[in-house]
Amino acid sequence: MTLGVHVSGGGKIYESLNRAHELGCQTMQIFARNPQQWQGKPIDKKDAEEFKARRKKFKIDPVFIHISYLINLASPNLRLYKGSISAYIEDIREAGRLGADYIVTHMGSHKETSEEEGIKRLIDALNKILDETKGSKVGILLENTSGSGSWLGYKFEHQKEIISGLKNKSRVGLCLDTAHAYLAGYDLSTKEGLSLMLGEIERLAGIKLIKLIHLNDAYGILASHYDRHDHIGKGSIGLEGMQRIINHPKLKNIPMILETPKDSPESDDMNLKLVRKLAKAG
Repeated sequence: MTLGVHVSGGGKIYESLNRAHELGCQTMQIFARNPQQWQGKPIDKKDAEEFKARRKKFKIDPVFIHISYLINLASPNLRLYKGSISAYIEDIREAGRLGADYIVTHMGSHKETSEEEGIKRLIDALNKILDETKGSKVGILLENTSGSGSWLGYKFEHQKEIISGLKNKSRVGLCLDTAHAYLAGYDLSTKEGLSLMLGEIERLAGIKLIKLIHLNDAYGILASHYDRHDHIGKGSIGLEGMQRIINHPKLKNIPMILETPKDSPESDDMNLKLVRKLAKAG
């Protein structure tokens, strides 16, 4: 399996690769800049080259960059909407300079407007972004959400509609977050619930579009729409449910990234070891 964690991008950006390597990761996810800031310091050219060199040395592949939490491509606020598009375009260019493979993004909040209006704004934004970054090798992955507030992406009909509206679909795929899916109402703690969700994804978008799995247990009850992750096997999906996901024939060859709680220095190592054990047992 191709397994990794979301690691800190603190310090020099290339130091994130050392952190992933020390944990025995084959893949990783980072924030290329502070997720709570609009503008970060541009990545130094030498740092970008060192990032690529260390990635090759440590055999970390693929590399995912998670977009800033401030970006909202479905916002009805014109200033925020235009700023989000500009920031997203720059983030794709930065990801390209690092040689990263994919940008992972939440699908935005429609705020006080309707889902239909939010989806239309998101489609328009993505079409502009894809056009402005034509020629880039960096893909865009739409991550499902738990459905809290007015966030889009809690049901896969949204992803189907968005992808259908894109002029250029070749660089767009899906990121499946297991905790978000459970909290949105897909009961991944059971074999039947997992099969139903995968059947829905296959029917609406296609399993082949899933390029990344955020492998997280869920903190909270089914369909609570409350977005909190838990340690593998400690949450509501549970040990059997997580093992079933890890070893499912349609999922086991897709890169998996842990975004589990980091409440101790040993947390990532603990969760990674358990996932590897579950994969081996499966």
